[in-house]
Amino acid sequence: MNIQPQRSVIPIYTSRGDAEAFLVYPYLYNRLGEWIGWVTAERQVYSVLGFFVGDLTAEPRITRKRITATLKLHRTPPPRPPRLLVPATIPLAPMMADLRFGVMDILLDEPERLHPLDAGELREDLD
Repeated sequence: MNIQPQRSVIPIYTSRGDAEAFLVYPYLYNRLGEWIGWVTAERQVYSVLGFFVGDLTAEPRITRKRITATLKLHRTPPPRPPRLLVPATIPLAPMMADLRFGVMDILLDEPERLHPLDAGELREDLD
């Protein structure tokens, strides 16, 4: 019998201390267990459509500079993962440092950048 080890679910917090996303490396999920993005080995976060969203910090939260002189290239998304069964209990957020001027918390300031495949303004039309 081939049993896969249980992969750990890491809550991703906002600067207010709310868990708004979950990481099961490399996949990111929302609070409903829907796939919303993925994280590279360099801790860069991309949407399900392959657009750069920000960087995963050690706290963990997703941040990005408000003004970026150069945008990251579009990347091909990995295969769609199965839906996540969201944990019933979530640890309290760690103490987080204030963000520097010019840095935004993506899950607070631009949560629309991380949306499931069937939502979002950048998805392809069905027509």
